[in-house]
This record gives sequence, structure tokens and C-alpha cells, in this order.
Amino acid sequence: MRVTFTVNGRTETADDVWEGESLLYVLRERVGLPGSKNACEQGECGSCTVYLDGIPVCACLVAAGQAEGRQVRTVEGLADGDRLDPIQEAFVECGAVQCGFCTPGLLVQAHDLIERVARPSDAEIREALAGNLCRCTGYEKILDAVRLAAARKAEAR
Repeated sequence: MRVTFTVNGRTETADDVWEGESLLYVLRERVGLPGSKNACEQGECGSCTVYLDGIPVCACLVAAGQAEGRQVRTVEGLADGDRLDPIQEAFVECGAVQCGFCTPGLLVQAHDLIERVARPSDAEIREALAGNLCRCTGYEKILDAVRLAAARKAEAR
């Protein structure tokens, strides 16, 4: 089947997509956007989180055909050209990136949170990121980064 959808503002078409192919596979292997990571393939780790029509989803659980005619935004689409999104800047500044495998999903999920909640509490941050697993950081630097990005975004409003 042919799947045509918008990714990070650009129309993309994938041909010969088989019925069981995931959106994650199409993004990484057919569209050339390797940012979203393939870790568990069961929706348990959050490494593949992307926006689908503005809602964060695990791309490994979305059949590619479900993206037909829809809007997808990946971690690559958070930046504005060479200018990183404030959440991306905060992750770098706070040292919240270690091995980097969980980072794309955490960035998308944290971005969604601070778009919805101007100054999230620690409990709100923890709840928003609960579906994203990290083996390296111990989460404290990730929480610091979300707090920093949220504060900067709130000041800019």
C-alpha cells in the first residue's frame, strides 16, 4: 500500500508498505528520520514517541497505514532549522542526555507537557514522563531540564 502523510511540515510518501509495518519503521527506514528510537517495539519504553495529529503516541504501536493523510511531528521537528527548541536546549544544558536512546521520546513528551502546562509541578512532570524509561540518568537531570525549559517558556510568554 502507499502511505502519504505530513512529517515535520513536509509531505512524505512511502510505497509498498506492508500491513504490519509500523509508523516507527516508516519514519526511520523509509523517510530517513532516525531520531525516534526502536527499543522495545511494545510501547513500554517511550523511546519512539512522536506527535500524531498533535498527540504523543508510541510510533512502534501505530500501523503505518493509520498515518495516511495525518500530521506527524518527530523529535527532529521540534527544532526550528538550526535553532533548538527550549526543551532540547535545556536537556543539553542540564546534562540530561547520556546514552541518548531515551532522549527523543523524553523530549517529545516533555515538549507536550510544557505546551499544555506553563509551570508543571514535579508530580505533573513525573506523571507526563512516566511512560518513558531511562537507564542512565536517574531522572534527576531530566526533571531539572523540564523545569528549566518550562520556566524559560513561561517567562517568554
